[in-house]
Formats: sequence, structure tokens, C-alpha cells
Amino acid sequence: MHAERKADCSPTRTGKRARMKDLSFWLLTCATVSNALPSHPEKDNKEDAKLVQDYLSKFYAVEPDPNLLGWKINVKSTAEKLQKMQQFFGLKVTGKPDNETLEMMKKPRCGVPDVGLYGVTLPGWKKTKLTYRIVNRTPDMSKKDVDKAIQKAFKVWSAVTPLIFTRIHKGIADIMIAFGTKAHGHCPRYFDGPLGVLAHAFPPGSGLGGDVHFDEDEDWTTGSAGFNLFLVAAHEFGHALGLSHSNDQRALMFPNYAHTSLSEFPLSPDDISGIQSIYGSPPNAPDKRPATPNSPKTCGSQMSFDAITTLRREVIFLKHRHLWRVYPDNSEAERELISAFWPTLPPAIEAAYENMKDQILFFKGNKFWVVSGYQVLLGYPKSINTLGFPKGVKKIDAAVCNKHTGKTDFFIGDKYWRFDENSQSMEEGYPRLTVDDFPGISQRVDAVFQKKGLFYFFHESKQWEFDPIAKKVIREIKSNSWFNC
Repeated sequence: MHAERKADCSPTRTGKRARMKDLSFWLLTCATVSNALPSHPEKDNKEDAKLVQDYLSKFYAVEPDPNLLGWKINVKSTAEKLQKMQQFFGLKVTGKPDNETLEMMKKPRCGVPDVGLYGVTLPGWKKTKLTYRIVNRTPDMSKKDVDKAIQKAFKVWSAVTPLIFTRIHKGIADIMIAFGTKAHGHCPRYFDGPLGVLAHAFPPGSGLGGDVHFDEDEDWTTGSAGFNLFLVAAHEFGHALGLSHSNDQRALMFPNYAHTSLSEFPLSPDDISGIQSIYGSPPNAPDKRPATPNSPKTCGSQMSFDAITTLRREVIFLKHRHLWRVYPDNSEAERELISAFWPTLPPAIEAAYENMKDQILFFKGNKFWVVSGYQVLLGYPKSINTLGFPKGVKKIDAAVCNKHTGKTDFFIGDKYWRFDENSQSMEEGYPRLTVDDFPGISQRVDAVFQKKGLFYFFHESKQWEFDPIAKKVIREIKSNSWFNC
């Protein structure tokens, strides 16, 4: 896929139209001319409506999907997408395209969506030595200046992580860098001409994974006129390493372009925390990630869990303030603070499961949160009564969604309830005794998840592998067996 892409990603036009290099002068001139012309409310309304639809379809109409490198169309209403966009940028959440919202939509920005996030959804590279290749360059800058800007942008991230970036001049690199216009090569996302989207990148992975594309229709520079290639490249490389957009306007990973004094260019605490949550601190440097006091002994004989959920091919174990991510390749489990991924979630989650929409539902007490990527969805937490539980139910011990049937089982004490994910309703005839339908599971369930058709039930330091077709326990093992203990 990379080999086919090398020539395709180069600029598709032979000559760049003449444009003013000073972007601020260009914007000022346009504003002056537009203010001098008579207004056309009907035309303006149509243009605003098109702007809103185009913006939301590019940046807020997606959900995480690994098969599309993080992007999949969803069917939320325009008002819901507007609310999500306004919440992200810290605007007044009205669900309507007010002036403040329209102005934000008009700002030049990165082409990566603000939803369908990476991080826990799409993990970082499983190695620290990465290669990059500059496939082609913009004619706006000298070859030397382009190469220097790219190298400097990689140093932003290698300075705070163990990552080492090496440039290669031929063949397929982990991160392929190219300039192109409009539809370019096999890339599934198009550029839109001058201004608007400046560049886009793909999260770590094979094929297009890790690659970075810049819109050749922009004016690329080394200074404050036009768009500074170093600043945009540093942002896009953050995506290529697995970071999502930040809603902190001080962060490099904030989606909108803002020129920063290059002599005073630090990564924000949010940027550093994000990248170190994936790769850790650089060698021989103090760990800048949040401290994890009293972290549980992963391989201790009494290790137990509060909740466990899958996230596509990963399994996430939760206990107190901590989570462990276990990957299919049986590599060492990664431990982090829950707050590093989902700052608004409380500690000591009591139950969690992945639904049919690649979302995770977290439960504590009589409330639950729905999370997509790094973001808790708008309107949560909600009461568990909204799922159909009677008021007498105060908490949930464990939950698991059977991906083959679309039914979710909620375990409470010695009983369980069944919820239909398609109709979003509780099934009749429940609760039932757990042991009647899951013979051998006689203990209260602390956590449960499904993997390769089998269920894994946890109680304190033990787990039971259960075959739902044979309706029997296959084996009893230690709870921490997933950590190569």
C-alpha cells in the first residue's frame, strides 16, 4: 500500500497559482472588501448552512473504527453534533450555529476529526525506534528548510519520550510524509484548497497508518506569514504517534492553527501527559506522568479487579484508580491511571462493558457513563434506571455484552438481568439466578468479559473460564493470569 502511494501523494497540479504570502494581510483585505459590499442575508444563510454541514461531516460525524483508521460515519443529528463541537471548544452549548460557533468553524485547522479518537482506541507504536521518509516537498520552501522543519518537529516529541526517529531516503518508512492537493493518491480523505484543512495524519498502524499529508494549496513558510510548516508538522506527528486532539487551547494538539513564537515553543502539560501515557518518559529523566501511589501488585497472589471490559481486541482491567491494558500479542500489560484517559470518570468503577457501538459503559453506584475514545458522551452520567432497572437496584456488580447475540447481562448479587442492545430494553423474565444459567458460577461476580466466544467470570483472586454453549466451567485460574504472571 505504501509502495503504491509514493507517487500518488505528490502534488497533482503543475503550477501553483500566485497568492499573497502574508496570510494576515490576505485575511484583513478580505474582511475590508466584504464589509464594503452590500449584504445578502439569504445567500449568507445558505453559505453558513453549508459551512456547518461540511464542518460537522468532516470533524464530528465519525466514530472510532480500526478498519477505517479511526473514522466511521455515525448518524447523530446536526444539533447533537453541534453540541459536541461546542462542548469541545468551550463554547456555549446551544446546538445551534450561533456567530461564535460559525467563527470557530472558519478557522484554519487540522483535518483529523475531533471525535473518533486515538489513544486507548488506537494504541501507539509497539516500538521506540521509528523511521520517516519525506516523499516530496513543497515548492514554497527550499529543500533544506523543509527537511529542517520536519526534523525539528520530530525532536519536539523525542525530547519528552524514549522515541528515536531516523530518516530514510527510499523504501517504506513507518511515517511517510507527502504534500498533495484535493484527492491525493489512495488517501481516503481529501483536501479542500487554500485555508480550511491544512494537513491530516493517520494513527499508528500498517498501510496508511502513521502517514502525514500536507495540503500543497497552502502557503508553507518558516516564519509567521502563511502557515509555519514546523508547527503544523509537530501537531500532525502527534497524531502519527497516537494522540488525539486536545480541547486545551494552550496545547500543540488543539485542532485550530495558531502561530506561536518559535523561541518560546514548549509542549503544554496536556501534550506531555498524553504522549507519555503512551510511551513513557525519556531515558534517565524523571517520569513526568502522574504519580501512581499505592499501585496494586500486579502479580500478587491476592490480586482482584473492580471491573473488566474489552475494547475491540484489547482487554482493560480496572482497580481503584488504575487500569491495565492487555493486548492480543500477550506483550507486557500497560498500567496507567484511569484519569489519564478519562479525567471525568470517578475512581473505583464497579462495572464496565463494551457495547455493540464500540463504546464503553462504566458504572458506579446508581450512575453510568458512556465513553467513546477519550470523551464521555454529552449528557452523562445518567441513572441506571434509564436502562430499565427498578428503583430498588442501587448498583451493578458486573456486566458483559455478548457480541454474538447483542444481549448484555448485568450481574447483581446472585442474580442477573438481560438487556437487549438493539431494542435498548430489558428482557422480560429477569432477574434470574446466575447459577441456574451459568452452572458453576455460584459466587458473586466482581467482573466478567467475553473473549473468543468464552466468558471469564472473576471473584476476588480467582476467575472461571466458562463455555456458554456447553454451559459449563472449563477451568479455574488466578485472576491475574492475563498479565503473564
